[in-house]
Amino acid sequence: MTALRALTGVMALAIAALCIWQLERDRAGLVITALEGTGSTPATLFHRADATPAPLVVIAHGFAGSEQLMHPFALTLAQSGYLVATFDFMGHGRNPVPMSGDVTSVDGTTQLLMQEVGRVTDAALAHPLADGRVALLGHSMASDIVVRQSLADDRVTATVAVSMFSQAVTASTPANLLILVGDWEGMLKTEALRALHLADPDAVAGQTVGDPATGTGRRAVFAPMVEHVGVLYSMTSLTEAQAWLDATFGRMSEINALQRGGWIALLLVAVVALGWPLAGLLPAATTVAAPLSRGAFLITAGTPALLTPLVLWPFDTRFLPVLVADYLALHFAVYGALTLGLLAWMNRARLSGPHHWGRSLWIAAAVAVFGIAVFGGVMDRYVASFFPHAGRVPIIAAMALGAVPFMLGDAFLTMGGRAAIWRTVTVRALFLASLGLAVALDFERLFFLLIILPVILLFFILFGVMGGWVGRRSGLPAAGGIGLGLVLAWSLGVTFPLFV
Repeated sequence: MTALRALTGVMALAIAALCIWQLERDRAGLVITALEGTGSTPATLFHRADATPAPLVVIAHGFAGSEQLMHPFALTLAQSGYLVATFDFMGHGRNPVPMSGDVTSVDGTTQLLMQEVGRVTDAALAHPLADGRVALLGHSMASDIVVRQSLADDRVTATVAVSMFSQAVTASTPANLLILVGDWEGMLKTEALRALHLADPDAVAGQTVGDPATGTGRRAVFAPMVEHVGVLYSMTSLTEAQAWLDATFGRMSEINALQRGGWIALLLVAVVALGWPLAGLLPAATTVAAPLSRGAFLITAGTPALLTPLVLWPFDTRFLPVLVADYLALHFAVYGALTLGLLAWMNRARLSGPHHWGRSLWIAAAVAVFGIAVFGGVMDRYVASFFPHAGRVPIIAAMALGAVPFMLGDAFLTMGGRAAIWRTVTVRALFLASLGLAVALDFERLFFLLIILPVILLFFILFGVMGGWVGRRSGLPAAGGIGLGLVLAWSLGVTFPLFV
C-alpha cells in the first residue's frame, strides 16, 4: 500500500469516528427502549432520562422507509422533553407482517395502517411519562395516514404532515395542522397551499392561520433547498415542528433541532473513501483487456436497454410477495443475460480462466462484506433499516439471481472501472432509461419503480466508485461485478415493502 493510500485510510477512519461521535451525542441523556404492547409492530420509545409527564408524539415514516429515517424528528423532540414513539409500518423495515388490502382505496390498506398508528398510540399512552395528550407526525405516505387518524382519534391535538398529500383535509380539520414541504417538492408545495387556503384563501406560506392554543391553527412552511428526503433533516422542518407542538401544548421548551444530515452524509463519504486504501491491498493487475470499438460498445450497451422492457411487457411478472421487486429482479436478469450474451458473441467479455475466477470470487466476497456489513451497518444505525428479518431472505436471494448477472454485464462493459467516463455514464444512464421505458409501458403496475430510481442512482454513484477501485487494482471486472451485485440485491431486498 502506498503512503497516499495509507494516509487516506487514516483520514477516512478519523472522519468516520468524528461523525459517529457527533451523531451519538444526539442520544446523550435519552432513554431509548423497545415499546411493548404493539403486537407484531416493532416500535421504539424515546424520552429524556430526567423527563416528567409530557405529551406523546407518534412519528410515522413514509413508503419504503423505516423508523430510523424519522430519527431526526424523534431525537429532536425527545431532547426537548416530549415522549416520542417511532415504529415500522407493516411490510416495512423489520416489521414481519406484510402490507395487505387495496392500496388504491381509502377503505383498504389505509385503514390497516391507521389501525397500526392507533395500536402504537395506545401502547405509548400506557407509559407513565405520557400525560394523555397526543400529536401525530407523518412523512409522505404517512402524512395522509396521520391526517386521517387525527380525524378518527379525538385524543390527537396536533398533526404535523411532512411532504403531505391528503384529500381528507378540510377547512377546519384536522386540528392544529402544520404542513412541512421541501422547497424542491413542486407538486407537494401546491398541495400544501391548497390545504392552507381551505382555512384562509389569502394565507401565504409561513403564515399561521388561527391559533394553535385553541385548536384552530394551520400553517404551511417550505423548507429551503431540500427535497423529499432532505426535508426530514432540514433545520427548518425540525424547528417548525417543535415550535408548533410547543404552541399547541402551551410548552416553552428550548428549541433543540439536531443537525444530523450533514454528519450522516460526511460519514457515508468517509466509509466509501475507506474503500480506496482497502482496494490497494488486493493483488495488482497483470493484464488489461482491450476496449470494445465505439460501435460495438453502443450496440452492446443499448440493445438490452431497449429489448428488456419490451420482452417483459406482455408477461405477468408478479411472483414475489413484495411490491415491484419481482419485476425488477427479472429486469436485472434479462438485462444482464442480454449484455453478457452480446459480449460473449463478440468474444470481448474476456472471461478469465479458472484461477482468475477463484481470485474473483474471494475478492467479490470481500466487496460484499464491506458493502453489507460496514456500509450497511452505518445505514442501519443512522439512515434506514438495512438488516432484515428472516422473511426477507428469500426476497434478497431472488434479487441476487438478477442483480449479479446485471452487475457482471455492467462491470465488463465498463472494464471494471477502466473504461472512459463517457462509456460508464452511458451504461448507467441507459439502464435508468430502460426502467423508465418499463414504467411508461405499464404505469399502473410499475409506477412504484419511480420511487426506487434514486436508490439505484445513489448505488451507482457510491458503489460504482468502489467497484472501479477494485476493478482497476485487480484487473478482474468480475470481482466487482459479483460483489456489487450481491450488495445491490441486499439493498433493494430490504427496501421494497412486503405485500400480500
